Amino acid sequence: MRDLEFNIFDTRLPKIKPMKGRILIAEPFLQGPYFNRSIVFLTEHGDEGAVGFVLNKSSDLYPDEVIEDLFNFKGEMFIGGPVSSNTLHYIHTLGEKVPGSVRVTDNLYWGGDFEVIKEMINSGVADHRSVKFFAGYSGWSPGQLEAEIEENSWIVSTLDDRTIMDGDIDNFWKKTMENLGEVFKMWTNFPENPSNN
Repeated sequence: MRDLEFNIFDTRLPKIKPMKGRILIAEPFLQGPYFNRSIVFLTEHGDEGAVGFVLNKSSDLYPDEVIEDLFNFKGEMFIGGPVSSNTLHYIHTLGEKVPGSVRVTDNLYWGGDFEVIKEMINSGVADHRSVKFFAGYSGWSPGQLEAEIEENSWIVSTLDDRTIMDGDIDNFWKKTMENLGEVFKMWTNFPENPSNN
């Protein structure tokens, strides 16, 4: 047996710190229904922990099927994460038109007055390109996310706001990983469950 001259898990990328507005990309072998090959958008990060939403896991439900008095919303309901899966959350590009919204990036906001969001959707001012709904969220206690990043469970990166809202969820993880460079392109070819090999 010969030793390899390289380590395919040694990416030599500078470590980017997690923070509000950045994304987490799951390493290829991270298991579980929520985080397997997932991309998580961080809406909060600080001394009290982190909160984010999985961008590329859709449910079989549509928001207008489960939200009373919401009409003709064409977008999907995404599975935001394993925490409080019976709660509704949303990110949007409507800015300060929605009272109580929290600014996450230049153009993306989290939460705010739901009745205003609903009215904007029903009146045609907002649609699935400007609002993304999630059931549940992803949460980390203080230091937990940093420990997972240290264990190489996540790669911290950035995405432009439009891609966060409109990314093709079927290939989202693969394309985002490939855009990081050659080593990561190799990672996309690994089987989802190595024990199946």
